[in-house]
Amino acid sequence: MTTSDFSDLEGVETANPQLGAIITLPEFVATVGVLTPAQRKTILGQALTLIDDIYVHLPLKRAMHAVDPVQRLKLLRRRAGAITEREFHNELISIFKELRDLHTNYILPSPYNQHTAFLPFLMEEFFENGERRYIVTRMLAGFEHATFAPDVEVTHWSGVPIDQAVAINADREAGSNDAARHVRGLDAMTVRPMSQSLPPDAEWVIVGYEDDGSSREIRLPWNVFRPDPAGGGAAAADGSGVAAEDAVAVGVDLNLELTNQARKLLFAPEANRLGQDVADMAAQGDDDADRMEIFKAEHSLFPEIFQFRDVDTDHGTFGYVRIRSFSLPPSSFIPEFQRILGLVSQDGLIIDVRGNGGGFITSGERMLQLLTDHPVEAERLHFINTELTLEIAKSDALGGFAHEWQRSIELSVLTAAAYSQGFPIESPAVTNAIGQQYTGDVILITDARCYSTTDIFAAGFQDNKIGPILGVDNNTGAGGANVFTHGLVQTVLAGPDSPIEDLPNGADMRVAIRRTTRVGDNAGLPLEDLGVVPDSTHELTRNDLMNDNADLINEAARILSEA
Repeated sequence: MTTSDFSDLEGVETANPQLGAIITLPEFVATVGVLTPAQRKTILGQALTLIDDIYVHLPLKRAMHAVDPVQRLKLLRRRAGAITEREFHNELISIFKELRDLHTNYILPSPYNQHTAFLPFLMEEFFENGERRYIVTRMLAGFEHATFAPDVEVTHWSGVPIDQAVAINADREAGSNDAARHVRGLDAMTVRPMSQSLPPDAEWVIVGYEDDGSSREIRLPWNVFRPDPAGGGAAAADGSGVAAEDAVAVGVDLNLELTNQARKLLFAPEANRLGQDVADMAAQGDDDADRMEIFKAEHSLFPEIFQFRDVDTDHGTFGYVRIRSFSLPPSSFIPEFQRILGLVSQDGLIIDVRGNGGGFITSGERMLQLLTDHPVEAERLHFINTELTLEIAKSDALGGFAHEWQRSIELSVLTAAAYSQGFPIESPAVTNAIGQQYTGDVILITDARCYSTTDIFAAGFQDNKIGPILGVDNNTGAGGANVFTHGLVQTVLAGPDSPIEDLPNGADMRVAIRRTTRVGDNAGLPLEDLGVVPDSTHELTRNDLMNDNADLINEAARILSEA
């Protein structure tokens, strides 16, 4: 057994300058500030307003998870001045995560929310003879070690058997079902955005692994970097810098988007280079037109969103499209997906949305029409009935987006209904304006990381009977809601009597404001906590992890060939 240390940051920064400056965990902790008692009081007051008066899933969460976030917030407010900074943040994070809702978050103040803690490798899981196992799949550019490398099997984590260590980590995560909590616990083992999590307690971990039959250990410190905010889709997917009709149609797991962005920078810098190539060619205009046409035949104009190709399998040749995010508004997303449909095999299509944390709900809803010969029925959205959601429905801000819900919220005084009527997020005419563009059979691949818009898209795919769903987990992430930032709620409820106040030190919050219910055979069922159950499942193999999902794609092709 050998023990090693990794601390050569200079080599990493040289190999991947996109990361910028990397600092140690103790160096980062030394930079954080302290909230004043008044600032803590403001944060808790705003949390109470959002949860008690706007949060759409509160009755469901109280019933399904036996939680009382309102009472916990009131208790924390009574003792907030007598606890440490870390205790305050830990308790507030716990209250939000106990909701098991990845839409409804407390975002830590600066500098936490701008930084990500990481270890220099990516760990993923596969199954062998029904047993879950873990291997290293990627290394940080610039990190080299004689035996700790891709394809070694991880067995222990600081002395704890690895499956148990992942389970312990999963208990800290907010996934609404076991599968969702597990995969998010796994993701946070090596990459941890600190927007919703405090820095790791331990400054380093000792990773136990098997190499050619030998048991070894390596000690690896946590380090910290600041991802470029312009380098990923998370900010746009939260509704900033877009038209009003798009800003109010967001459904995204922000932590997953930030994790995906960080993982891309850390372990797949080549993906960022493709995006830069597109930007460079666009800047050249006509001078680079020929190069652009060649590029477009093989790549998406939004390579961080779409990858596509034809795949040759044991069951024939089919089109394959990986959609990593819905963080493009429909005005850009739909034309690009439509273009890609014309470039892949017309004999059958595999759409893979694993790991997609969502984005603009309207992009997911409008996409469905391109895949079926019958009109698409969109999922329904509902407010919880409170005095404050009535004010939201009455507001003319953001185009009066919620006026349609006003009457049923007003009538709830008479009906005692907990929720408003349900309406689609946009008119059926808009959802079906283009019609079918792909006439072959289609299969959808999902996992437990699929959340929000991706959950809504998968539900619509199933409810409209477009094709079968193949899952690598037994459920999606089960996040069925439209999410608003604290700032967006403040915009809608602007005025001298508004209960929404500015948050201090860059802190933020997000809240699920409209819940989703399903249509078709599942009409009326909430998507939150229930998710989308696939028609069949495939347990990822070692070959999948090391050879571009070969077995998974072959299984999807088998199902397509038998359709």
